[in-house]
Amino acid sequence: MSSDPSRQHNIELTCNRLNGTIVKNGDTFSFYNILGPSTKEKGYLEADILDQNGNKQKGFGGGNCQISSTLYNAVLAVQNLVVTERHEHSNYVPYIERGKDAAVSYGNYDFKFRNNSGKDIKIGTLTDGNIVTASIISIN
Repeated sequence: MSSDPSRQHNIELTCNRLNGTIVKNGDTFSFYNILGPSTKEKGYLEADILDQNGNKQKGFGGGNCQISSTLYNAVLAVQNLVVTERHEHSNYVPYIERGKDAAVSYGNYDFKFRNNSGKDIKIGTLTDGNIVTASIISIN
């Protein structure tokens, strides 16, 4: 994880907002339907993001893609969760191997999956300042 305190703050904020999200059987999870835009008013800070051309710039919510990418990989590990929208970054990101990322940008790129597991699930997201962890738990 980055040593940038603004990025770490954003990651913690997003983990806290997503943690405990319930996705009912048959429903579709949308990263940005849950979070909405990352704004200063919601407590987000400016941190490094990649623009559509792969260039680094500052933007509110820098760090969100690390969480969406971690969650994407957790979803891939659970049978009958079907990814319905996922985008790769426009450039290499150091926190996950190539092809395993899920870029998010409010209004442009979302990460979505449908729960076809036959059961409701609960998403767990957390960070200890060094590692982001995502878990998916069947709750019925």
